Amino acid sequence: MRPEAGGCTSSRKRSSVLRGSIPLNARPRTPARSPAAVRLGRPAEIRRRCHEILAIGERGDLPHFDVRTDRLAAAAGIVAGVTRERYPDLTVPPHSRWRHFEVGGIDRWNARARGLDPDERARAAFDLVVPSVLLDAGAGAGWRYREAETGQQFARSEGLAVASFAMFSAGAFSSDAARPLRTDASALRACGPQRLAEAFQTGPGNRLEGMEGRAGLLRALGEALEERPDLFGSPPRVGGLYDRFRALPAPPSAAELLETLLDALQSVWPERIVLHGASLGDVWRHPSLRRDDETDRLVPFHKLTQWLAYSLMEPLARAGVRLRDPGGLTGLAEYRNGGLFIDTGVLEPRDKGVFAVEHPPGAELVVEWRALTVALLDRLAPLVRDRLGLDEKQLPLAGLLEGGTWAAGRMLARRAREGGGPPIRLVSDGTVF
Repeated sequence: MRPEAGGCTSSRKRSSVLRGSIPLNARPRTPARSPAAVRLGRPAEIRRRCHEILAIGERGDLPHFDVRTDRLAAAAGIVAGVTRERYPDLTVPPHSRWRHFEVGGIDRWNARARGLDPDERARAAFDLVVPSVLLDAGAGAGWRYREAETGQQFARSEGLAVASFAMFSAGAFSSDAARPLRTDASALRACGPQRLAEAFQTGPGNRLEGMEGRAGLLRALGEALEERPDLFGSPPRVGGLYDRFRALPAPPSAAELLETLLDALQSVWPERIVLHGASLGDVWRHPSLRRDDETDRLVPFHKLTQWLAYSLMEPLARAGVRLRDPGGLTGLAEYRNGGLFIDTGVLEPRDKGVFAVEHPPGAELVVEWRALTVALLDRLAPLVRDRLGLDEKQLPLAGLLEGGTWAAGRMLARRAREGGGPPIRLVSDGTVF
């Protein structure tokens, strides 16, 4: 079933993007992020804290996992083999949402965006990627999406990508019927779980987890656009963020891209841990990480926002905005990468009973697993490069993930468990995994 035009909103309004009309005194309604929150969003701080968790694990002092780094060499061999199989010439593209839009060997984006001028094409790419990434939380093992144009069926992240691409192509995120390839605040605020469920073909026997959470993220995104005309323009549109980066006197670094996204989207995430009135997003507590300040025990990941940053680098580069230090982000703390380390024995849960029950994202066990995943990806990277005869420039972290750890984690999961689910089952609300 193809989503009809206006898949998130039942009415259309004529609108236009007015460049250069941002009021000088515009201020966000969301509380400004405190210095501590800003620090917790920096890739260097994410990496530092995750490596501290790994060091504690190597001493044998973590509550939930034994760490066997002597098994990293075997894991690197598996990842290198998967990378060679998927990319025989070892020219590995970056890990981003764009790979999922190409699933089934179809270049959906270039076919749909044909005829747009370069700047509008870049804005539309932002408009597509941001809601698609927000909708990319785990789909569960049973859900499938059938693409009307090709008849192909897709599951998990690829299915979510194709489904969200179809919504975007049909104008589901635009309030202007004459310009469907855009994502604006008015259309997003009208997104509800029922309309989203129809577009994602959910129903008896085809359940998709976290529909309320996904719809909530889209509505919150619409509100965030309205709060930040300084970033999204007026009338507010996701693609307005491209103009913000385009206008900078020098290209941003990857860390600065992430910082801007965290600032722009901080009101989107459900309130979990709040610091100085602002939600921290994908930041969690672990008792082993001690600090003498207000960030005591806090472990940041910002998985979806980093996934978004990786995915926005490509349209920026195509538009001539090449980021400084593109390898500055961390690995992604999600269950494919984390599953790789459990299924290769690098990580061993101390209590084997953890495999029998589902765990919420804030569970101490899950926070520990995710932190170890980020740090171990850094340890794994040089081992994989050595086996492939590549250096860091030829295989940056984004290439390692794509080549790579994500695909190897999925392969091992399929071999180990019916349905290919993660080794540790997670409760998904549609906002983290």
